Amino acid sequence: MSLTLEDRLAITELVSLHGHLVDDGSLDRLEELFTSDVVYDLTDFGQAPLSGVAAVRDAALALAAANPVAHHVTNVVVMASADGRVQVRSKGLGIKADGSCGSVSYDDTVVSTADGWRISYRKVSPRRTPLGGMTKPG
Repeated sequence: MSLTLEDRLAITELVSLHGHLVDDGSLDRLEELFTSDVVYDLTDFGQAPLSGVAAVRDAALALAAANPVAHHVTNVVVMASADGRVQVRSKGLGIKADGSCGSVSYDDTVVSTADGWRISYRKVSPRRTPLGGMTKPG
């Protein structure tokens, strides 16, 4: 599969839109980001994967004030697959109300739908150690 420049731009904007919608509290618009059957994988945080947009919305509401006040996405890399799906890897920074900050990697599978590009699978992985946990040789 070959992606046009317009596809790449639309996919990058899709990934970027997540932070705006969540930070604005526009959880009623998550269908603009995700397929209805999205799998939102939080296993690296010790939680079961969430299935469906409603589960993602409910999880955000359950976190309430523990949600970051700002989600920032950067380093977006878009890779087409032969099966028509698109793999997207990006970095996320979350700023909490107390000023603390955390970093994650997002690994997304994006598919083309009648409504445009949507995320059908997202794995969120915390970044807690430098160099991916690599240690000094010797």
